[in-house]
Amino acid sequence: MTTTAGHDPFGLTDEERLARLDLDTLEQLVGLVEYDDAADPFPVTGWDAVVWAVGNATQSAHYFQSAYGMDLVAYAGPETGNRDEVAYVLTSGAVRFVVKGGVHAGSPVAQHHARHGDGVTDIALEVPDVDRCVDHARAQGATVLEEPHDVTDEHGTVRVAAIAAYGETRHTLVDRSRYDGPYLPGYVERRSSVAHRTPVFSALDHIVGNVELGRMEEWVAFYNRVMGFTNMAEFIGDDIATDYSALMSKVVANGNHRVKFPLNEPSPGKRKSQIDEYLEFYGGPGAQHLALATGDILATVDTLTAQGVSFLSTPDSYYEDPDLRARIGEVRVPVEELQRRGILVDRDEDGYLLQIFTKPIGDRPTVFFEFIERHGSLGFGKGNFKALFEAIEREQERRGNL
Repeated sequence: MTTTAGHDPFGLTDEERLARLDLDTLEQLVGLVEYDDAADPFPVTGWDAVVWAVGNATQSAHYFQSAYGMDLVAYAGPETGNRDEVAYVLTSGAVRFVVKGGVHAGSPVAQHHARHGDGVTDIALEVPDVDRCVDHARAQGATVLEEPHDVTDEHGTVRVAAIAAYGETRHTLVDRSRYDGPYLPGYVERRSSVAHRTPVFSALDHIVGNVELGRMEEWVAFYNRVMGFTNMAEFIGDDIATDYSALMSKVVANGNHRVKFPLNEPSPGKRKSQIDEYLEFYGGPGAQHLALATGDILATVDTLTAQGVSFLSTPDSYYEDPDLRARIGEVRVPVEELQRRGILVDRDEDGYLLQIFTKPIGDRPTVFFEFIERHGSLGFGKGNFKALFEAIEREQERRGNL
């Protein structure tokens, strides 16, 4: 059951409390910073849920439990009065996935899946004042998809609204401070039948969005203007290119840095970039990957590999490069241990991070996961971009899409 303790801009979200996380841990996991939301016209407390449209929600929910160690906590479907879809709510640490599948061809979820395949439809955000956020968003030109309204059941009331983002992605805005149910009204508690394992990830670090050529600046401006996000980083030119393809990226973040959105667009290159491939196979802009924070990336990779999760491979030359060894300095484990698992390492002025990327998790070469372990670094692995993109290009070439 979800518990609430009121809004605290310096404190924890409800899911973080349930996951027994503390502020010091979050500062390391996701680079959390303090801020005062009193002057913020669109204050965002943190992530609420990542909502997926998939071809078979029952099997996808099982996959997230069995392969990724997530816990099933709630369910909605025809048995609960929803005639269009089934939905499974899964958690790991403070991360909440809602996996939806259509039960007939005419359902909105089934139609979305027919256009895009498995992917993220809604990046829901926890806010302290839904109406205040919507009023500001509307004044700044955002498209309001759902007006603020209450949904209620025996567990209390949730205030929600929704605004449009890139492509068919939406941001549902959620205030659940008056609610103690398992997720939202219309959902019932449902527990995993899969044997419980220690979570392999504890928090959501960032979600990357891919947009069309020439649209990145437009969406950066949208998050600046509509949602009050600030610019964290910018990667252009040689920062983010290989011999064959390139892209441009800017990162925006909310006030406390819980919510971070790198936004990518393709850049002209000799061959098709990973962003071009994504846009082609997803059928437009969308969420490319989710970065999931872990306190022990070695254990995470070992566990996921044992469960059949496939990661991008990194050549031995990456780890043997003397420039890399000189740049990264000393990290918490021998580089040979990282090499054995294919984990990348990067250092900046604030510290270092360890990261690794899965192959696409569905049939289309679109959405995938990143796992990240931060040690002071607030960056996104700039020093690894070339190695990462070359690994992605090797997979593109195998698919015949480079």
